[in-house]
Amino acid sequence: MSIFKFKQFKINQDRCAMKIGTDAVLLGAWASIKHHPFSILDIGAGTGVLALMLAQRSSAEVIDALEIDDNAYEQCVDNFEHSVWADRLFCYHASLEEFVDEIDDQYDLIISNPPFYSEDFKTDNQQRDTARFQDAMPFAHLLAGVSKLLSEAGEFSVIIPYQEEANFIGLAATFKLFPNRLTHVQGNPNSEIKRSLIRFTRTETMSEKTHLIIETGRHQYTDDYVTLTKDFYLNM
Repeated sequence: MSIFKFKQFKINQDRCAMKIGTDAVLLGAWASIKHHPFSILDIGAGTGVLALMLAQRSSAEVIDALEIDDNAYEQCVDNFEHSVWADRLFCYHASLEEFVDEIDDQYDLIISNPPFYSEDFKTDNQQRDTARFQDAMPFAHLLAGVSKLLSEAGEFSVIIPYQEEANFIGLAATFKLFPNRLTHVQGNPNSEIKRSLIRFTRTETMSEKTHLIIETGRHQYTDDYVTLTKDFYLNM
């Protein structure tokens, strides 16, 4: 499906290796905006879906995105320009390292759905691999960038595989970033925990741990999942 339609915007994704998936929608809906961020950064934007979701949800005046892949960057810009929030959205074509070196600004909310598949899963499609694989942007590289770009009272929200959670939290601590909100995600009541949604701040206080089950049967979505995503999905 080359066009993915949400309630208030649509995403063209024919030029992007990574199509719209549950992870991105979960993160875009879950990330807190209670601290009323003025500026938001999406690291590894792909189609731009996270930035667009945050544009719909928040009144942030600056919503920047960062994308290194040529095709994904062009697609992200195109999706931004065709949205009603085009004046608040901007995509940079650069690596995180280049961006950190060139930008002095800091952001009140940073969001990322990073690549996290290991070497074992590599395919013959290099663009898709770059989008998916951790070696395209290792966790340490991501966290180092976040630690420099996050404002003092800012928040960093991320979705990662559950099995990477302890490693990621330990690594984040070395950059003085600490989890204060954590949600474990299961596909259904009988499946293993698959994802961890984590919010980090510069203050060491764990305030909230929750659990989210997506569906009880095929397309039988739980009330929690519907409540979380109903502002975006057409059929929710």
